[in-house]
Amino acid sequence: MLRHSILFLSLVCCSSRLIASEYFQIRVIDVETERGIPLVELETVNQIKYVTDSNGIAAINEPGLMNQDVYFHIRSHGYVYPKDGFGLIGKKLEVKPGGQAVLQMKRINLAQRLYRVTGGGIYRDSLLVGEPVPLKEPTLNGRVLGSDSVVNSVFKNRIYWFWGDTNRVDYPLGNFHVPGAVSKLPTQGGLDINQGVNLNYFLNENGFAKKTCEMPGAGPTWIDALVTLKDESGEERLFAKYVKVKPPLTVYERGLVEFNDELKQFEKQKVFDFDAPLYPIGHPVLHRMEGVDYVLFGLAFPLIRVRATPEALEDLSVYETYTYLKPGKKKEEWAVDRDKQGQLQYMWRKKMPPLSNELEQKLVKQNKISASEGFCNLFDIETKQKIEILNSSVAWNAYRNKWTMIALQKNGTSMLGEIWYSEAESPLGPCKWARKIVTHDKYSFYNPKQHSIFAQDNGRFIYFEGTYTTLFSGNPVKTPRYDYNQIMYKLDLSDPRLAPELFQQ
Repeated sequence: MLRHSILFLSLVCCSSRLIASEYFQIRVIDVETERGIPLVELETVNQIKYVTDSNGIAAINEPGLMNQDVYFHIRSHGYVYPKDGFGLIGKKLEVKPGGQAVLQMKRINLAQRLYRVTGGGIYRDSLLVGEPVPLKEPTLNGRVLGSDSVVNSVFKNRIYWFWGDTNRVDYPLGNFHVPGAVSKLPTQGGLDINQGVNLNYFLNENGFAKKTCEMPGAGPTWIDALVTLKDESGEERLFAKYVKVKPPLTVYERGLVEFNDELKQFEKQKVFDFDAPLYPIGHPVLHRMEGVDYVLFGLAFPLIRVRATPEALEDLSVYETYTYLKPGKKKEEWAVDRDKQGQLQYMWRKKMPPLSNELEQKLVKQNKISASEGFCNLFDIETKQKIEILNSSVAWNAYRNKWTMIALQKNGTSMLGEIWYSEAESPLGPCKWARKIVTHDKYSFYNPKQHSIFAQDNGRFIYFEGTYTTLFSGNPVKTPRYDYNQIMYKLDLSDPRLAPELFQQ
């Protein structure tokens, strides 16, 4: 029996080597780190396109193009390759079975692209050429081909992950009611975050990622504001805000759900008043203020707070927002609170809408505030131009001794594809200066999530991910395997372009 097993393994290994010998391997690396670059497009003169996997590898075996010189156009978001004398960006390679070539690209992103977290074929090309891969499921996990917008939280000593609408293999319509998964903490047997995340999906009877939050009503169910809180007995409980959505993207119901870990299912706790000005939204931050533990919520900035208890979380009447607004004379009209010197007077107030770029633009037009004194004034550290932030993820960073913000710009050089870094003394901000750390060429990369649980070297290295998709970009050409998936990035806060004094000007 043992002899048969050894023979079988030998045959498998031999078969893998034979398959690998049929391919020409192109490995694209970051010239600075020498790490493989995911998401590099290599396109032939006749438009055959290859995209590097999460090891930065593309496996080539194209009948008619083998055993000869082949020219490849080279491009990748946030990375550049030198132009030749004709202004073309690419390289001629001798393509032959079993051959290899290494190409170096210069990173213009401050953040380093690490790998794709979700979807099919994460390490497809590496497997074809016989290269080692770190994931247990490197080609198809939970039969998931693509997932929108991640939220996660540490719960019961594991990391719980949930996503938005998710594509499957066997039909164009997938899971529109929140797939989920768990992974181990890196300190307890999980992969080093530089290598990847081994996701264990909650599966249905067909082996596809199951619906964990199918709330009654037409249209998809989405969640955000995922947070772990302890009740009076000290037991951990996992909550999220849910919304029901109908075409074209209209939210018609919102409320609170709690995760049942035995059933791997969210259960409805409460439907929120739809007209309430304050409710949990965005990526939450746990923070102690004036001796009280709070959860901070918000999209662009975490300016909404509620006591960090399950009872307070479901009671919208006790939510507060940090603002200078106060009730006006008419319903839905806001007045501006100023002190005796005419300065905006901030305080925590109930039943006031959170400050946002859109709201402050209206206040400027109404001559209630000047453009220079609003809260949402974040500027490009290089050009001094104002940046409009759509949403962000904020976390405490021990290395900087500051609160760090990873933020998505609205209407940047790509509509929803530009990611910025900023920092402040408080999770509330205010943040004044920011530097762009990720850019995209007419492609979206939205809903960034900063993973403070993965920060390394006392916070010098921070990690974040976002959704890579053509949605809202105006780009009709989708990147094979990568589109509508999560991509992980790493940022080194010791980079001199992120020097602390630059953010204190």
